[in-house]
Amino acid sequence: MAVSTTNSPAATPSATSRDLHTVLVPPEWPDRPSPLAATAAFGWRAMLKIKHVPEQLFDVTAFPIMMTLMFTYLFGGAIAGGTGDYIQFLLPGIMVMSVIMTTMYTGSSVKNDIDKGVFDRFRTLPIWRPSPMVGYLLGDLFRYTAASVIIVAVGLILGFRPDGGIVGVVAGILMLLAAAFSISWIWTSVGLIARTEKSVMGISMMILFPLTFLSNVFVDPRTMPSWLQNFVDMNPITHLVTAIRSVMAGAPDYGAITWVAVFCTAAIVVFGSTTMWLYNRK
Repeated sequence: MAVSTTNSPAATPSATSRDLHTVLVPPEWPDRPSPLAATAAFGWRAMLKIKHVPEQLFDVTAFPIMMTLMFTYLFGGAIAGGTGDYIQFLLPGIMVMSVIMTTMYTGSSVKNDIDKGVFDRFRTLPIWRPSPMVGYLLGDLFRYTAASVIIVAVGLILGFRPDGGIVGVVAGILMLLAAAFSISWIWTSVGLIARTEKSVMGISMMILFPLTFLSNVFVDPRTMPSWLQNFVDMNPITHLVTAIRSVMAGAPDYGAITWVAVFCTAAIVVFGSTTMWLYNRK
């Protein structure tokens, strides 16, 4: 049986292949997102995580209320002779304590994403390198603001009447947010160094507990032993509480405010640089 063969012309790319090539290799690549756009996207990601896991807001809702009520009625009568006078002294300090204690969760979130491999994907994206970290902190600013507003609201119900008025209260909250943003960079560095998420929490608690309790949050340092006063006077939390108390009282302590500004700047420069160095090389 004779089998006839025909020579077909050389194969040419089909229309489908050409279309696929056009999609995969576009003539012009899209522009890289700006640092602001990339940071905003990661900040929105942090907000979405709160939306899908609203239990994350427990530490900035129930915890501040519990702390304010507990310490007001526990120490008010013994220290100031009544809760009305004591809440004037306590509320700025308890607001600082609640928000600063919350900053430790930033490092925990960073470590959680590292363990899941999310950061490996972030590092391959053509974006501004610090944007994932800054986005984390911008998302946390919402939590810090919520805690501050809740504590002030509870304080007003309990009789807190700041002489600085609404301007002093807003100025105090803004100062606290700036300090919390700066301190959060410390915990991002810890999150990149620590081996486990639990170790991040342990290191953070070991540092924050002495700093917040051995300060002027609850009592005037002049009632403490001289050796303890020296530590309290050098404590950055003490200067932060003093600055916020002063602006809420309508009599700004510019020495304390300057000290807080210098500390916040130094924290961002030192630990922000450390965080990015670890993020790029770890």
